[in-house]
Amino acid sequence: MPSLKNQPELTSTPEYAALQKHYASIEGTHLRELFGADATRGEKFTAEGAGLFLDFSKNRITSETLGLLVKLAEARGLRDAIEAMFSGEKINLTEGRAVLHTALRAARDSSVVVDGKNVVPDVHEVLDRMNAFADSVRSGAFTGHTGKKIKTLVNIGIGGSDLGPLMAYEALKHYSDRGVRVRYVSNVDATDFAENTWDLELEETLFIVCSKTFTTLETLANAELAKKLIVDRFGTVDAVAKHFVAVSTNAEAVGAFGIDTKNMFGFWDWVGGRYSVESAIGLSLVIAIGPAGFADFLAGFRAMDEHFKSAPFEKNLPVLLGLLGVWYNNFFGAQSHAVLPYDQYLRRFAAYLQQLDMESNGKRVTRAGAPVAYETGPIIWGEPGTNGQHAFYQLIHQGTKLIPCDFIGFSQSLNPLETGGAAMHDLLMANYFAQTEALAFGKTDAEVRAEGTKEDLVQHRVFEGNRPTNSLLIEKLTPHALGALVALYEHKVFVQGIVWDLNSFDQWGVELGKVLAKKITPELSGAKKSLGHDSSTNALIARYRKQRGLD
Repeated sequence: MPSLKNQPELTSTPEYAALQKHYASIEGTHLRELFGADATRGEKFTAEGAGLFLDFSKNRITSETLGLLVKLAEARGLRDAIEAMFSGEKINLTEGRAVLHTALRAARDSSVVVDGKNVVPDVHEVLDRMNAFADSVRSGAFTGHTGKKIKTLVNIGIGGSDLGPLMAYEALKHYSDRGVRVRYVSNVDATDFAENTWDLELEETLFIVCSKTFTTLETLANAELAKKLIVDRFGTVDAVAKHFVAVSTNAEAVGAFGIDTKNMFGFWDWVGGRYSVESAIGLSLVIAIGPAGFADFLAGFRAMDEHFKSAPFEKNLPVLLGLLGVWYNNFFGAQSHAVLPYDQYLRRFAAYLQQLDMESNGKRVTRAGAPVAYETGPIIWGEPGTNGQHAFYQLIHQGTKLIPCDFIGFSQSLNPLETGGAAMHDLLMANYFAQTEALAFGKTDAEVRAEGTKEDLVQHRVFEGNRPTNSLLIEKLTPHALGALVALYEHKVFVQGIVWDLNSFDQWGVELGKVLAKKITPELSGAKKSLGHDSSTNALIARYRKQRGLD
C-alpha cells in the first residue's frame, strides 16, 4: 500500500488531469447519443459477480472513460491496498488497527494473521457459540426466569450495533422463525424504548445488549431501563441472567450488570461497528433466521470478497461502482447518491448505507492529515420503489441537481401474489425498468409536441434525461444475495477511500458531540446552575430548564 509520504495529492496527478481533459470533451454528450452510436452498449457495459448482475451502461461514460478511471485507481495503489486490507495490515492508521471485517466471513480452514496470530479460529469459535445459543433459544432449551420459551428478542445497541442487524433482519424476515419476533432499540429518546417494550410478555423476552466496551452511553441507558423492567417484574436481580445476553468484550462490566458471562459473545478491535453485522453483533439475526441461514449470509459476503480480490478492475463490481461514484462526485459535482431498492424487504438498506458510506468517507483530511482540495464522500439517501416514485423522483427527473442512482431489483418475488390477473412483482419491476429508461433518455420537445400537448405546457412535460443510473439485477433476495450486496457496498466505499486518500475506518467526527453532551447533561437537570457555552446554547438551555419547571 502506498505510504503516507509518497501518496501524491489527487488533483495533481497526471491520471486526474487526463480525466479532467476527458470530462471536458464528454460533459455535453447525451446518453441518447451514446446508445445511438453503439447498438451493443447495453451488453458491453455490464459485469457480474457473486450472483449479482450490474448494468452500468446508462452512465455518462465511454470505454475511454472507464479506462481512465481504472488507470486512476491503479495509480492510487488500489491493488496493493486490497491486498493490505485482506492480509491484516494495520491500514486504520489513526487507531493503529487492522481492518478485517472480511475475516468474519472467512472459511474455517483459511488463515488471516494479525500480530502473528491466525484470527480465523477465534472467529469460528465465537460463531459456533452463537449458533449453539441460537439453537437453544429457537428450540426452547434456553428459557426465561419462569421456564417459558423465549418468543421476543430486543436488541439494544446503536450505530453499527443497531443499523446492521436491523437492516438484515428486515431484509431476511421472509426466512425468519415467525415464532420469534425481533425488536431493535437504539435511540436514547425514551420513546424508542417505550414503544418497543410496552406490550412485551417479559417472561418470554430476551434482551441482547450490544456494546463492545459495555460503556456506550445510549446503549447502557436503555439496558438499565430494560433491567429495571425485569427486576420489577420478577422481584429479583437473579432474573437478569435469564433475560439478558451481551455482545461485548468487557467481562467485568457485563458480570457487574448481572449477565452471566457464559452468555457473552465477543468480537475484536479490528471490527468496525458499521462492518460488524457478520460478527456477534448479528446474534439477533442468527436466532431469527437460524444458523444455516446465517451461514448462507456469510457465504454471500465471502463470494463478493473473492470477486473483489480477483476480478479485473474493468469487470469488478465494487471497483466499478466506486469509480463511477468518483466520476460524478469529483467531475460532475454531484453532491448526493440515491440507492433505490425495488423490494420492500430492503426498506432499511439506504439507512444502513448512510452509516457505512458517510461515516467512512465523510472526511476532510487525507491519511497523512493534510486538508483535501476536492470533494470526498457524497450524501447517501433513498427509499424503496415504488414509494419513492411518488415522493422525490420528481426532483431526480426534472430538478436542477444531478443525482446518480443505484436501482436494485430482483427477478423473483418472495411473495408472488397476483391482482386482476397480473403478477404484483411484474408491476413492481416494470417500474424498475421504466425509471432507468426514463432517466436516461427522457422526452424531447418534439416528442411532447407529437403527443398533441399545448404549446404553453410543452416545457413542463419535457424530460431532459441524461440522468445516470446503475441497475443491479439479482435472481432472488436470499441470505446469500444480501451478504453479497452488503459486501459490494463495503468494498465500494473502500475503493473510494483509497482514491480520495482517506482513512475510511475511523470516525472521530462523532466524538465532539458526545463529549459536549456529557458536559451539558447535568446542566439540563439543574444539578449544575452555571452555564459556560456560547450565547445561543446558554439561552436554549435556560429556556429548556424553564419549560421543564426547573428555573
